[in-house]
Amino acid sequence: MAKKVYVGMSGGVDSSVTAALLKEKGYDVTGVYMKNWSQDLPGFVCPWKEDYQDAKRVAVQLGIDFKMYDFEKNYRHKVVDYMVREYKAGRTPNPDIMCNQEVKFKLFLETALEDGADLIATGHYSRIKDSQLLTGLDDNKDQSYFLYRVTEDALSKSLMPIGEMHKTEVRALAKKLGLATAYKKDSQGICFVGKVGIKEFLLNELGSQKAGPIIDQKGKEIGQHDGAIFYTIGQRHGLSVGGGLPYYVTRKDMVANTVYVTTNLDDRDLWTERVELEDVHWINKKPADGKYQVRLRYRGPLVECELKGSKLNLAEPQRGIAAGQSAVLYDDDRVLGGGIIAGR
Repeated sequence: MAKKVYVGMSGGVDSSVTAALLKEKGYDVTGVYMKNWSQDLPGFVCPWKEDYQDAKRVAVQLGIDFKMYDFEKNYRHKVVDYMVREYKAGRTPNPDIMCNQEVKFKLFLETALEDGADLIATGHYSRIKDSQLLTGLDDNKDQSYFLYRVTEDALSKSLMPIGEMHKTEVRALAKKLGLATAYKKDSQGICFVGKVGIKEFLLNELGSQKAGPIIDQKGKEIGQHDGAIFYTIGQRHGLSVGGGLPYYVTRKDMVANTVYVTTNLDDRDLWTERVELEDVHWINKKPADGKYQVRLRYRGPLVECELKGSKLNLAEPQRGIAAGQSAVLYDDDRVLGGGIIAGR
């Protein structure tokens, strides 16, 4: 008897092809649209209805069962409230990582298994082998950074078939199969609100923020910011201080509502050689202290490092590392886990 797989179908091309591949392999496939967010924002219409319909169209094309799980309340509590709380604390969180940890590979997995599934599947560009997480074969699309907080148990019950493919192959297969999403553009912006930016989202959640001083490396006030919450370490754009050399954010004082900047790219406050991790998560067993590679932001370079307990010594200093971001450890193409970057 064929194993039952519930595929998280977002209405995009990647999850559509995932469902098609698994059906082709002989699995008993059910498509599931996770309704995580439906709220419209000023000037932005939430695309959830369109995405739901696109996912449903593909399910009809493939001749598979299709259903919707409403996770909106849980999503608000586990992902959105977490993100807002972190920004208010002056940190830079990654909601996509929390979404994978709490929703896709926990809530969705548990709900699907209770509903009769044997396995779940997603359209992530990563690979699973023996309950270990590996990078996707397409280096340009690899999403393993976002998955480092998934558990070994969840991986043992999950499939990620397009991790073995390149994006161009996925698109080509979608076109060959005539899938309704074959030409649909990839979603941009925050994982749950489409094209809206972080600043616009936070303004909608928290309202306008108190202005405060922007101080340069000489201690001189060079302008006013519109809320320290909106700025992140290393940021160059959006400072509105104009003229001359570009300014980079070096630190923030949330209590004093002050943003500190520099024009000096060699400024010590811009660079990090040692990273302290908190809320550490290892996918399989804890790795021994030693030399690995670390990624300190999505699409950031892999940096040689030495792990000592919950501390990382970087082989080369890195610029603009912000508290609240994730440091993800790799041993070649295997994802070991990682942690949240603590404040300096």
